[in-house]
Amino acid sequence: MDLIQDAFKRLFPEKLFTYNTKVKYSSKFRPYNSNIKMRNGLITLNLSRLWKGVDYEILIGLVQELLIKLFKEKKQTRNMEMYNFFIKNLHIAAPKISSDPLLEGSFYRVNTRFFDGIIEIPNLKFGSDSYSKLGSYEYATDTITISNALKGDFELLDYVMYHELLHKKFKFSSKNGRSRHHTFEFRKWEKKFPDYEILERRLGRMKLKNTLFKWF
Repeated sequence: MDLIQDAFKRLFPEKLFTYNTKVKYSSKFRPYNSNIKMRNGLITLNLSRLWKGVDYEILIGLVQELLIKLFKEKKQTRNMEMYNFFIKNLHIAAPKISSDPLLEGSFYRVNTRFFDGIIEIPNLKFGSDSYSKLGSYEYATDTITISNALKGDFELLDYVMYHELLHKKFKFSSKNGRSRHHTFEFRKWEKKFPDYEILERRLGRMKLKNTLFKWF
């Protein structure tokens, strides 16, 4: 029994497995990324090469998470819980290889002021000049990426840094194959930032202005 079939049978013991399967590992994927597709009765699972060597029961959980989305079902299994626990703790072993003096300054200001300095510094890097995606946190590599568009505004930079550190702090919640990254607790903490509503409006105007600029 292959990986996909095993995950399926554990997830849907009452259903008959009538599919062909293919599992492919790729070095082109970002760390621990994956996807699943089905076409003409063939289920194809694409995985980052980093999944090779990961405990089989965790892999079963990963595939079950993907199958839940593929078949639009709602279920929760022990293996899915193991998979989510694994993802949430990848940051512990992630090497810290990226940094930037400007982002380090922002991290230490925010960490000291709002988190009592207890959050471990992640990888920090500037991304593109994007106005649509001003920041992101990647669990697998423990990396915060901030848009270059914020380099000239320390107030907005610190606010976006705070937002991404909340992702690092709270991770995500998962139920029935659905992950929530902006939980109630996350939103409550987000509003603790001074002038939260004003800064949200400023970010909104920045995005809108850039969008309109592209049309002319």
